[in-house]
Amino acid sequence: DTRVTVRYGLMERCERITFEEPSPSSATHSDYSDYECRRFPLREQDKCEKENKIFCATWVSAQYCTELGIGFAATALVTLLFGVSTHSRRRRVWRAVAGLVVLHAIFQLLTFILVAELYRMDRFPGFDHAKPGSGFVLNAVSWVVGFVVAYGVIYTGVAADRGYRWAAGNRYYHPIRG
Repeated sequence: DTRVTVRYGLMERCERITFEEPSPSSATHSDYSDYECRRFPLREQDKCEKENKIFCATWVSAQYCTELGIGFAATALVTLLFGVSTHSRRRRVWRAVAGLVVLHAIFQLLTFILVAELYRMDRFPGFDHAKPGSGFVLNAVSWVVGFVVAYGVIYTGVAADRGYRWAAGNRYYHPIRG
């Protein structure tokens, strides 16, 4: 008996072929062979030129959205480290960090929406019996956590600007009204 398992990721497609041979003790013995991964989607193999043109364009757009989201998250971390290490402009750094985290979450959400829509519409023949995997779940966690973190940073930053001691930390001050 032969079983083929195909896993689709945002950037690759992996296929495992399992051969099951009965053993003399009437238990099944599994013999795995040929676990292969390749880039996904490919123009010729996945028929991106004609039949699956919309699917491939949307899938590649989801890839780009993820890469942009990762870029914004990395930039937010560098900005945060810079703001913490310089001590001087910490009150203004929160705006940049919040903006970058929001952009990260938006691009991850766009990826989630694009992939979910492709699965929902059965846009690719290989998705007939497929279901989203762990990467899809991690993407959802990423954008949800991103929006929660952005909200927390914005809330704390606004509170610090208004002079709340709990948010301003060691540099608590009262703004001069004039």
